[in-house]
Order: sequence, then structure tokens, then C-alpha cells
Amino acid sequence: MTAPGQYEEVDLDDLDVEEALALAKEGGAQVPDGSGATGGSPAVPPPSPRGGSREPGQHTAGTDAGTADGTSRARTAAEHGHHKATPWPEARALAGRAPRRPDAPVSVSLDAALGLVLAAPLAALTDLPSFDTSAMDGWAVAGPGPWHVRAEGVLAGHDEPERLTDGEAVRIATGARIPQDVTAVIRSEHGRTDEKERLHATREVVPGQDIRPRGQECRSGDPLLQRGTVVTPAVLGLAAAAGYDTVSALPRPRAEVLVLGDELLTEGLPHDGLIRDALGPMLPSWLRALGADVIAVRRLGDDAEALRRALKNSDADLVVTTGGTAAGPVDHVHPTLRRIDAELLVDGVKVRPGHPMLLARTKENQHLVGLPGNPLAAVSGLLTLAEPLLRTLAGRASPETYTLPLKETVHGHPYDTRLIPVVLREDRAVPLHYNGPAMLRGIAVADALAVVPPGGARPGQELEILDLPWATAGIGVCFT
Repeated sequence: MTAPGQYEEVDLDDLDVEEALALAKEGGAQVPDGSGATGGSPAVPPPSPRGGSREPGQHTAGTDAGTADGTSRARTAAEHGHHKATPWPEARALAGRAPRRPDAPVSVSLDAALGLVLAAPLAALTDLPSFDTSAMDGWAVAGPGPWHVRAEGVLAGHDEPERLTDGEAVRIATGARIPQDVTAVIRSEHGRTDEKERLHATREVVPGQDIRPRGQECRSGDPLLQRGTVVTPAVLGLAAAAGYDTVSALPRPRAEVLVLGDELLTEGLPHDGLIRDALGPMLPSWLRALGADVIAVRRLGDDAEALRRALKNSDADLVVTTGGTAAGPVDHVHPTLRRIDAELLVDGVKVRPGHPMLLARTKENQHLVGLPGNPLAAVSGLLTLAEPLLRTLAGRASPETYTLPLKETVHGHPYDTRLIPVVLREDRAVPLHYNGPAMLRGIAVADALAVVPPGGARPGQELEILDLPWATAGIGVCFT
């Protein structure tokens, strides 16, 4: 049930009349504790004044209230210019294909390689282990017992110890080199010594027990890891054990963030028509979580010439702009791209929120992702366009897609994909409220975004899930 007076906010710019009328009749889904208010009768707030999502000619409240002759949604959309936008799956695929080549591989020390992708296979430079070693603290013994224990033990890191003869034992540490002619290692808890310093086993001794023979894991030259492997902490450990000081890897793509808008404050409370900038603090960390090296964050305001100069002088692989992607009087992204002869690859995407996003090739090996100014719409643009592009530049493989059943009904756009924040509970996706284009309250507690098809989704329906980089315990949590 929904609580009286609570609702899921919907940006009017994200709706046509048909959808607005449908939402007015729709109840919201219950929200888990800590995720925000529960849904109720949806309300439609006024449209955002800047960086909005309405395309030229698209229905908004106060325009034609539907079609009396039963015109289909698809036809209605086409009549109002919506066909110009790129379908969401196609936009993501195109962004992944946009880079013409990754940067050349570089030699990277192990302490700087975390999160990179191997540019060449990794083969063992030595046997692992490189000599027979003890797998446990205990005694190395030769022949049948009981055994006379030598006075001096064998420690890890020392030269080859003296050979044992039958009936002899020596104290040995984990990782220490096994003396020649040793039969087995007896763990400390599986042996006892008597008053004559003779060792007795308290259980059967099996030849070879608790000895790691030379080359047990690999022999010198054996392939260990394929090209394209992401360097995780475990990969670093394996590379070091196998004898590497450096690895050949693809460098992190370099990203630059250009924050647009004269109305943005960098500190304090909103006042006098000014608002706090949410994207400037959020985007650098998000881009790092997606594998980029953020080389600069620049605040340009609503200055077309400053934007042109910034693009001309940038040597980043990816430039990300915030706001200014629509057609308002201070929306300078499209005119500036035309001015610098950029190639527009995606001009609007059929996704809500965030459909005014764009992708352009600004130089031979540089791309620009234009994000809408609304925060959740910008997140949609990051995961739709920036993530696939950065993944290709970094040499990462596409992640396997997966689906989960939806716990509650979610309304959809008549003809666009919709991305909504969800938490994952007991193998189900639970939709979160506070998911309007200008809101971050839902995504701040989300595990993922669910991909809602046009028309919405019902409880139990399987939806594609887009994990947030820090919610998967993957390499993306390393903000380096």
C-alpha cells in the first residue's frame, strides 16, 4: 500500500500527455527502509528551467491532449520528432564502438597496475614454487620413525639445508626449503617428542605429505593469464610470484570534466536563483570508478567561447560536459560542436531520464559525452555513453548481461527505455522512489539501475540490471 500524500516525482519534461494521464491513475511501489518515501498518487511538478529533456515538438502538458482517432504511440512519437533519437541499446553499442583504437600499451610497475588491463599474455618466468617447500610448520622427516631431531631447524629464506638420513628429523617452518631425501613433513600438531628428543608421529605419515613440490603450480614458460585480463590484487600477487616487476598494460583513458552553467554554486546553500552543483563533485569519482584517470575539472559557466577554447586545448581521451545539451538560449554544446567541426555520433537517446545526452567525435582520438544538467539524467548518460566508451578505451571486455525479476510494478515511458534506481533484495530488484531526473536521493542508496522497457514492467518481470561500479565489489571500487 502507498502512504497518503507521498508520491514518485516525475519531471514533466519526461512525459507526454498520454503518460502523464496514465501516471495520474497509477500507484507507486513500496520502498524498503532507508530508500526514501513510499509511492502514492504521482504528482507532476513544473519542468526544469535548464538542461531539460524535452525535444523540439515533443508533447508536454498544455499541448495536444492525446489523439482522438486512436493514433498509436509509435506514430505519435514519430510525428513529434522523437524518431531522431537513438534507441538506448543501439546508443550503448555505438558508444562502445566509437573509439578507433586504444592507446599503445605501456610498461607499468606492479604498484601502479591495479585496475588496468593486460596488453600481453602473462607467462611464468620461473617454476612455482621454485624449489620443494614445506606447506606447514612442523618437522621434515626421512625414513620410518621414530626420528632423532637435529638441534638446528630450517627456516624460510635460507640456503639449501643439509641432507637428512633415514631416522632423522629437523624442525622446519612454512615456506622453508625441503632438505634432500625428506620423506614427508609432519605438522606440529601431529607429532610429539620424548625425553630423548625423539620424534613420534601421532597419526599415519604419508610420503610427500605437506610438501609443495617444485613446479606444483606452474613451470617456467607456462601461460598464466590471457591478454585482456583485468589486473586485480590477486593478479598482482601472481605476477610478483611468477617473477615480474612490471607488466604490459593499456593505460587508463584520460577524462576531463567541463561543468557548464552560471547558476551553479560550489559551496553554501542555494540562494537568489542559484543552486548547488551536484555534478562537479560527483562526476570525477564516478569516472574513476569506471576506469578513467580524471586529469581536470573545469567550471566554465555559460560561456560559448570558453567551451570552444577548452575543447580545442584538451588532450583528454574523453571530455564530459554537464548541461547545455538542449536548444535553449544558453545551451552552447551543439553550436560549439558545429563550430569545431565535430562529428555527432549520437544526438539524443530514447531513454528516460537523460534523453538529450549526446556523443561526438571532437578529434581523431577524442570523444565528447554531453550529459544533461539534471543529476540523475547525467547518471543515465554516464552509464549509456561514457561507460561503454571508456571500457573500450581501457581494453575491457563487455560485461555479461543479467536479469532479475521486478518486485513491484514500475510505470514506463510510452516509447522510451527507462532507467530506475533499484536495490537488490533476495534475488529481486526493488524499485526506489525519488527517481526524477533532478533527484539523487534514490540513486544514492541504490545497488543498480533496472532497464524498464517502453510501457513499463509488472511484478515478476525479468529486467536487465546495470550494476553500479561500487556495488559489485569489483575493481571499480578502487578510486585511484
